[in-house]
Amino acid sequence: MPDVTKTAVENTDPMATTAADAAGVVAVEPKAEKARSLWGDAWHDLRRNPYFVVSAVLILLLLIISVFPGLFTSASPTYGDLRNHFLGKPAYGHVLSPDWLGYDGQGRSVYARMIYGTRASITVGLSVTIMVTVLGGLIGMIAGYFGGIIDSLLSRFTDVFFAIPFMLGTMVVLNSFTNRTVWVVAGALAFLGWTQIARVMRGSVITIKQADYVHAAKALGASTTRILFKHILPNAVAPVIVVATIALGGYISAEATLSYLGLGLPSTVVSWGQDISGGAAQIRTAQHIMLFPSIMLSITVLAFIMLGDAVRNALDPKLR
Repeated sequence: MPDVTKTAVENTDPMATTAADAAGVVAVEPKAEKARSLWGDAWHDLRRNPYFVVSAVLILLLLIISVFPGLFTSASPTYGDLRNHFLGKPAYGHVLSPDWLGYDGQGRSVYARMIYGTRASITVGLSVTIMVTVLGGLIGMIAGYFGGIIDSLLSRFTDVFFAIPFMLGTMVVLNSFTNRTVWVVAGALAFLGWTQIARVMRGSVITIKQADYVHAAKALGASTTRILFKHILPNAVAPVIVVATIALGGYISAEATLSYLGLGLPSTVVSWGQDISGGAAQIRTAQHIMLFPSIMLSITVLAFIMLGDAVRNALDPKLR
């Protein structure tokens, strides 16, 4: 019968270990994978989501177009030459030339107006999203954290605005302004568009404030402001980001609808809604005037909706 003690001693002989090292045999323990946070895990999933990649590339391109439209066309979107009245059809000339998509009734380049119209739509969409996220998020966070009479008052206040039809109420608000700039339109849309964000934030805060780390912060004497912005807000903002990202495309579409109806941006501002409205009367004879701004609008709205869906799938563990 082999001696177990002798075998154990032989296996732990330092000379044997040295010989093994000299032979190039090195025991490597597998490293434990570092645990990722919620945002790190979400970014890990987003990078592998083709919908996120495609939508992010489209949105990045749209942002570049809105900030630097001169890189994509040298023509002026407001200069008109009546000699080009409804002149040209799509596929004429070079891709970046002013006459690539033809001209409208005032002899203005359809391509140049399509490029420069990106700025107004993106500006309105981003501005409204930021305003409704800040306003709705603040109201929802206060209502969800304090509860009681404060929650009841803020919830009923939110219900009053939620009961107003969004587009109809925005049209009434804008109709009272004679000079409707980009910021006026954005403010009118944000005035009635914050209610959904407030409800989502309230529900998220009610769930988060029951967590142990929030109770621990209270026991340690942390101030209400520190608890709200240091412990609750970072953990409750995920569903708000999802809703805001999806809603951004809707705000861009709402701006185009208001401009189409003549209640949004004025005719002096280049926008897709204005061009769609101007081309609607010539839909039978000059379809390109209305077609290409409509395509750009659809692509933009679709890109933000795809981005919102990808972010939702990454942040919601139930959808993985």
